[in-house]
Amino acid sequence: MTTNTPLILVDGSSYLYRAFHAMPTLSNSRGEPTGAIYGVVNMLRKLIADHPTEQVAVVFDAPGKTFRDDLYAQYKANRESMPEELRAQIAPLHELIRALGLPLLCVPGVEADDVIGTLAQQATQHGLRTLISTSDKDMAQLVNAQVTLVNTMTNTYIDTQGVVDKFGVRAEQIVDYLTLIGDTSDNIPGVPSVGPKTAAKWLQSYGTLAGLVAHAHDIKGKVGDSLRASLGQLPLSQQLATIDCNVALDQRAEALHITAPDVEKLKALYQRLEFKTWLGELLGRADAATEQVETTTPKAASDYQTVLTTEQLEHWLDKLQRAELFAFDTETTGLDYMQAEIVGVSFAVQAHAAAYVPLAHDYLGAPTQLSRAEVLERLRPLLEDPQKIKVGQNAKFDMSVLANYNIALRGVAYDTMLESYVLNSVGSRHDMDTLALKHLGHKTVSFEDVAGKGAKQITFNQVAVEIASNYAAEDADITLRLHQTLWPMLEKETKLNSLFSAIEMPLVPVLSTIERTGVLINAQMLAHQSTELAQRMDELEHEAYRLAGEEFNLGSPKQIQEILYHKLKLPILEKTPTGQPSTAESVLQELAADYQLPQCILNHRGMSKLKSTYTDRLPEQINPHTGRVHTSYQQAVASTGRLSSTEPNLQNIPIRTEEGRRIRQAFVAPPGYKIVAADYSQIELRILAHLSGDAGLLRAFAEGADVHRATAAEVFGVALEQVSNDQRRNAKAINFGLIYGMSAFGLARQLGIERGVAQEYIDLYFTRYPGVKQFMDSTRASARQLGHVETVFGRRLYLPDIKASNAQRRQYAERTAINAPMQGTAADIIKRAMIAAHAWLQQSHMDARMIMQVHDELVFEVGTASLDQAVADIRHHMSRAADLAVPLIVDIGIGNNWDEAH
Repeated sequence: MTTNTPLILVDGSSYLYRAFHAMPTLSNSRGEPTGAIYGVVNMLRKLIADHPTEQVAVVFDAPGKTFRDDLYAQYKANRESMPEELRAQIAPLHELIRALGLPLLCVPGVEADDVIGTLAQQATQHGLRTLISTSDKDMAQLVNAQVTLVNTMTNTYIDTQGVVDKFGVRAEQIVDYLTLIGDTSDNIPGVPSVGPKTAAKWLQSYGTLAGLVAHAHDIKGKVGDSLRASLGQLPLSQQLATIDCNVALDQRAEALHITAPDVEKLKALYQRLEFKTWLGELLGRADAATEQVETTTPKAASDYQTVLTTEQLEHWLDKLQRAELFAFDTETTGLDYMQAEIVGVSFAVQAHAAAYVPLAHDYLGAPTQLSRAEVLERLRPLLEDPQKIKVGQNAKFDMSVLANYNIALRGVAYDTMLESYVLNSVGSRHDMDTLALKHLGHKTVSFEDVAGKGAKQITFNQVAVEIASNYAAEDADITLRLHQTLWPMLEKETKLNSLFSAIEMPLVPVLSTIERTGVLINAQMLAHQSTELAQRMDELEHEAYRLAGEEFNLGSPKQIQEILYHKLKLPILEKTPTGQPSTAESVLQELAADYQLPQCILNHRGMSKLKSTYTDRLPEQINPHTGRVHTSYQQAVASTGRLSSTEPNLQNIPIRTEEGRRIRQAFVAPPGYKIVAADYSQIELRILAHLSGDAGLLRAFAEGADVHRATAAEVFGVALEQVSNDQRRNAKAINFGLIYGMSAFGLARQLGIERGVAQEYIDLYFTRYPGVKQFMDSTRASARQLGHVETVFGRRLYLPDIKASNAQRRQYAERTAINAPMQGTAADIIKRAMIAAHAWLQQSHMDARMIMQVHDELVFEVGTASLDQAVADIRHHMSRAADLAVPLIVDIGIGNNWDEAH
């Protein structure tokens, strides 16, 4: 009998190669390649979703030789060996497929095609419809009334008529067809000069290969001569092209059924491979299944308590007082730390046991809750005690929110976000949900689960207490469990442990203080600048219309593409992934060197961004209570250790244009104060001198020389006083270009010189500074061996692509390997300087405040009476933030606004 659902036979080897070449280079945080695994499993999931069935087999080629190699020593001899990146993914892929409950076959001595052919024949004999998922044309010989091919990449199906339409011959003629045309990929010899059309025509005329051979003498011309010359090898080619449908198998087609997935095995594999979305799906389904099963065994969540009475609070206060360490978390009305109100607090002192104290849930019918003011006051001694050790997840937020209630959170010795970040900055995101999936195999309740999404999302004070309690208590519980998992890993790494304890954790209260201090903005000045920018943008629009000869939307890439490339016929320098001419900024910048319109468009884009991001937006972000703008410094985002700034981003204000610099003029000092900007001079070059130990660089910095002028003198072989401005400019480009791994091509483009000349400059540089060349070579070699590089202070940057077979990705990783130790060390130094400056401000009671950190610069507000002492102290602390082989020089400027201070 024939069933309604088909037996699906998957050509796993075909899937594997397709996935490997189609997917980007993916890897987990340990550098293990995962792209092909992800691609194959994704294709399998889609295939089964599109064709629901209970009968499936995934078939792979077994390692080693097959009977065809014995028949013909040159079989598949032209194929390149399997890339190591692909080979490494086979075993975990097989393991994952089996864990999904899918039958997997891998039979020694034959190919996957032979196994699939055997199963398809068995299925046909058993009355089963069969769907073969493959892109291999050889499989067309298996098609019959009950066997169909599907190519999931093109979503095309081939049945008996489909074979005729595609190849011009019937399915039963495919072997003879393949024999005649041969197969270059398998190195099967065919008849020279015979292609698909000729082979199909012959088989249409003579029916079979045997019929053609019998009439070989009738074929005229050179192609006839080729046929007759090939008659001796045709039987071998036919044997090689024929799929063996009689392989002895342990399993028969009718017995291939999908079984229940091995959830624990899948969970472990998804965690190891870091397939977070699938892990989340798996855990979500497992939770749902558990909820449907009645059981007397309580879940871990049953140990989550809601504290609504004084007695319960006293009980937990006693537990917290006796605990060596506890996890702490706040729930608030929002994410703006300056305006968020505390809705509740949660604690955990042991895994799977936590409590939530609701304080301000104010929806209609909410239960009576303890007084927020009284509870916070009872908690104050614990929270402010530096000896009571606490762990948080992004504890800076809790610290800032509690400061709004005049509580100084102290004793936060651990932050799981930072523990994860220090262990591996590029391994994953460092939010609690991601870390719980990755390290605990636990899918957390998300905020959207309890508060809704989009326009219908409610604030936490409106969430029902019984729902909020499980969510909030879980936050504290997971934070504690993450710490118990991550800290032992960090503790084993002496340098990383020191980095965490001496830099990252002490920086948390520093950043909280800077953020809450904020920066004063002149809103009227920005409004005036917005008006001027709008006028200038209008002028640029009309200029663009004139140059284009028509009006168009300067914000539309499609319309810009039409004008530049189709109407004006400008050269196409790059194309998008879809094959369209690119209008990316880098492309327009290159075109702007020769054409006016691209420059006009770039100018308009720049001003539009300034207006929307800064002059219009900054006044809207002024806090109504403080009159200041309060950014958020993200400590666990940039892979190199640098801080990033958001809401608003104060680190990306462009300063290369007059309009960008004018925005800095709106960052002003209050009456009686000045802005003091302290900036490390050429810090990354100084770090390069320290790391490389190059005598020439060390000497230049030790003597306080203009290092770019000194480099020019060395590279161009002239006396220091004879270095021209152009030579200094070129030397500066070389100095900074090498730090960022710039090639001769990139340097040539930047300086507007021939590539060969640029290469000569680089070669001369390395001749004069051999220590730099040796440092770069040894760093690349070490990175390939270890998979990571380190800063002076032990911060690691992992480089998963350092051994990638894709040259572009590998070269990018090598450039990163050179730059990361310098950029990362600079990040560590500015953080150390911030910690020292914060301590100085607290201890000295100086009339000064640290208000911003931007790249290698610290910005302060200083009372005019304290300027001289403050400037001296700032220089002292910043210049001693690291003990390098060259002096750290700090340039300091003073002004009524940030721009003046430069």
